[in-house]
Formats: sequence, structure tokens, C-alpha cells
Amino acid sequence: MARQDLLVPARYYQRLDDVLIRHGFRLRDALAQMSLTPDAFDAPDSNLRYSQVERLITVVERLTGRYDLGFELGELLTLSTHSIVGFGMLASPTIEDAIRFVARYFRLVMPSFKMKYVGKPDRGELHFRPVIAMSHRALAFHLEVIAMAALRDVKDMIQGGAPPLRIEFSTEEPRHGERYRSLRDVKCFFGALPEPGVSLIFGADFCRYRMPMSDANALKVAEERCQARLPHLSSEKRYSEWVTMTLREVGNGGPSLDEMARLLNLSSRTLARYLQHEGTAYRDLAATVHYELACARLLGGSQSVTEIAYSLGYTSLSNFTRAFRVQANCSPSEFRERVRRPPVGSRH
Repeated sequence: MARQDLLVPARYYQRLDDVLIRHGFRLRDALAQMSLTPDAFDAPDSNLRYSQVERLITVVERLTGRYDLGFELGELLTLSTHSIVGFGMLASPTIEDAIRFVARYFRLVMPSFKMKYVGKPDRGELHFRPVIAMSHRALAFHLEVIAMAALRDVKDMIQGGAPPLRIEFSTEEPRHGERYRSLRDVKCFFGALPEPGVSLIFGADFCRYRMPMSDANALKVAEERCQARLPHLSSEKRYSEWVTMTLREVGNGGPSLDEMARLLNLSSRTLARYLQHEGTAYRDLAATVHYELACARLLGGSQSVTEIAYSLGYTSLSNFTRAFRVQANCSPSEFRERVRRPPVGSRH
């Protein structure tokens, strides 16, 4: 099966122009490097291929030399940016109803992610997880966009500032982590989730907040239009790519096949069967990812071989060495020595 290339709404990425202007660039500068023209964003319902989105993120980060563009983009996104889904949110009776509405139709907002809402008497939890495989940079970018946009949405709906918030990222703290520490009444934790994604836990009972533009008829219209659009979205999933991404992002030897299956709401036998249909197996995917992570950490040089072994979930150095030798035909220590050894004939 060919890798899925989702169509995603272009409207969010169009707002990158407002971000890039701050740093002396325009969106058209990035699009020119991609052989795209600005008219690709002209129609209200314009779409981009997800592969184009990944390329766009790479280009704008290289163009500006900045890695906080997702943070800045998320701050700009309002309820109206979400098109008909935002309309349904505004027409909902309470903030909790609005959040449940966007969670129900989040595939229309960002098809590459899913959203889950958990409402409790003392808090409201918003959980976002990717549903397709993506590069590490694209994942980090989108998690920041989603987190900041969700915070902006809640602030706008409350019309008076958001309640205390805890944000948990699966990714490590970015180099602009200070921007998160400067957010008022927000505590951020990085590398805090067992799977790729971001969670926002607000200290509030959202069902207590009424939406000022609540309208039952308008809500019904929005619901009908959202329902009509859902069948046009592809539901294809390539499990091997998602498993590989999750193993890479967790990076500590886990999760196991059983744990991975639970994340997907599948039995381990079903996940194994899906992977087999895609021509692979969980053990093979894990071995490849562990090898790639091991190579990166050996090249980094800040950890000993033993520390790297344990960081990848191996119970002993001998097990790590044995697994690494299968992939590289040499031990981890020999690999590190080879890459550090200067070429023959080089001068210092």
C-alpha cells in the first residue's frame, strides 16, 4: 500500500504569511522554493497535500532560521479560522459543548490529528494525537500550533483569560522553551507523554461557561454541514508508519507491541496482522528504530555506550551489543571509533 498523502486545509498555513512578515520574509518566498504560487491558497476551501505541508515547514524554518514558528502561528488562529467547525463552536450552548463539537469534527480541522475531550467537575482535558506518520520537525511544529491555538480558543470563548493550564508535550523542550515559561497561568512539561501528542488540562468546569452566541438552529446547520463533509475524508491508515513514528518519538525502548496496540484501540494480534499485511512485523520495526536511535546517540558522543543501551530499553550492555552487531556488523564501540577516526592521510 502506498503511503497516504492526506489533503489538509490550506487556511491555517496561509496565516504563516503573518508570522513570516515579522521576521522579514513572505510566504511567497517559501512557496517559490516549492514551485507553488500563492493562488494555491486563494479558494476558501483550498487544500494542500500533507507532503507539501512537511516541505513547507522545512522551507520556512530554513528560510528564517527559527523553530518557534508553530508557537507564533498557533497564537494567531481563532475560532473563525476553523470554518464551519468554528461556526458550530460559536453556536454551541456552553464552552464544553463547543469543545466537544470541535473534538467530534477535528478531522475537518486538521485531518492529520485526532482530538479527545474529557470533562470532569474540576477540569477539562484536551488530548491531541497524530493519526499519520510525520517527521519529527513536522510533529513538533504541529503540536505547538495545536497547543497555542487551543489556548487562544479557550481564552476567546471565556472572554476574560483562560483558567490555570497544564500543557504536556511528548516532544523535548524546544530551544525557545522560555516562551512557554512566560505564558501566564500556564505550566508546560516536555517529554511528558508516552506517545506522540500534546495534552492540555485546564483547571475549570467548562460546562459552567455559556457561549454568548449560542443558537440551536445555527448549531443544527453546522452539524449537518460537518456530517456531510466527513465522508469525503480518507480513512486509510498505514500502521507501520505510525508505529515507526511512535517508537522514534518515545525513544526509550518502548512501547511494547501490547502497549502500542492499546494506543490504537486494537488487540496485539490485530495490530500484528495489520503489520503483516503491510509486509513487516513489530519486532523488525523496533529493531530498525532502535538501531537508528543508537547510531544518532553514538554519534552525539555525550553518553557512554552503557548509558545508550539503557536509554534504549535494553536490560544489559551485552543485549544491546548483540542487537547492534546484527544491524551494523560491528559493536557499538567499534562503530563510534570508526566515525571518530580521522580519514587516512588527513592532517591536523
